[in-house]
Amino acid sequence: MAFIVQKFGGSSVADSERIFRVAGIIADTYKAGNDVVVVLSAQGDTTDDLIEKAREINEAPSRREMDMLLATGEQISIALMAMALEKMGLPVISLTGWQIGMVTNSDYSAARIKQVRADRIRKELDKRRIVLVAGFQGINKYDDITTLGRGGSDTTAVAIAAAMHADLCQIYTDVDGVYTADPRKVKNARKLEEITFDEMLELASMGAQVLHNRSVEMAKRYGVSLEVLSSFERKPGTKVKEVVKKVEQMKISGVAKDMDVARIALVGLRDEPGIAFKVFRLLAKEKINIDIILQSIGREDTKDISFTVHRGDLARAEAVLAENKDALGYKELSSESAIAKVSIVGAGMMSASGVASLMFEALYNAKVNIRMISTSEIKISVLVDERQADRAVQAIHDKFFGE
Repeated sequence: MAFIVQKFGGSSVADSERIFRVAGIIADTYKAGNDVVVVLSAQGDTTDDLIEKAREINEAPSRREMDMLLATGEQISIALMAMALEKMGLPVISLTGWQIGMVTNSDYSAARIKQVRADRIRKELDKRRIVLVAGFQGINKYDDITTLGRGGSDTTAVAIAAAMHADLCQIYTDVDGVYTADPRKVKNARKLEEITFDEMLELASMGAQVLHNRSVEMAKRYGVSLEVLSSFERKPGTKVKEVVKKVEQMKISGVAKDMDVARIALVGLRDEPGIAFKVFRLLAKEKINIDIILQSIGREDTKDISFTVHRGDLARAEAVLAENKDALGYKELSSESAIAKVSIVGAGMMSASGVASLMFEALYNAKVNIRMISTSEIKISVLVDERQADRAVQAIHDKFFGE
């Protein structure tokens, strides 16, 4: 007997037919003698629909009240799933984030998990019940409902698996594993049998939609065994682990695309110690995450700094930088949002030369212009025009994995 945590995304429980399909997967896992905790996301487009309803009432609602609203989506999913499993004659109970002791900080809409008490889960498992948990949500020290932000249900599942030392955490999605590129967009994309935490973390950070980077980071830190599978097909998925055996020596493991990118350029900053600190401290205070950063030498004792943010943060970032123009002393602020980030990731890059050259050759042949470049030991990212993003991904994938 094993202790297994399973997570099903919104597309997996979008309607009654899919709910019963997922219930069948849960039932089979339970009937095999396992202890089962299941984390569910809100159905289909429920979260987007709730956001739209909020805007009909108030264009700028408080983040606390938005959390109160958005948390209801996952509660609908667990209640409906519990009803489906009850109909199948199985012992089951649905629990919210606060009922399982998912304690977070008070950063509404982007809360971080501080503790998973899990006493209630253990009591229910001891009664041989299937435990259904509302993902994406927790409770803070004021007993307020909080939400975990992007990828919150993945993070919930991994946090429970880590806190309760689960044998396996299975993430069910609408694809049957981790691919070398998005199989819905790239022809001949290959499924990987296994991938390292570091590679998966980079792919998730670079825009791959299979797993969220916060959940991968947590799984790596606490040694949680992860597996990505399809909720639509019963077949093996991709295992995410610390060390993998490469059947064939691939220089890269995958190509990812991120459309949620905007670029800001500060031109003519004073070339003096601490100016970069002043710029990014202002943005950090606004909780604006920065990704790619490029600093170049300007003219007459000045420098230019370019960096990327999430598109949704662009207006806020521009506003805070404009408000502090005199303090920062830059001459010009420019931005663009019609861009995308395309990345290659692979541990094999550390021991293989010429990887960047191959990537740039593929983009040149595809007539894709590079706006910005960022590198690390196991990834290379470029910014391109958003209209060329799909072509760029296909060209790079063909170069490394064959047409």
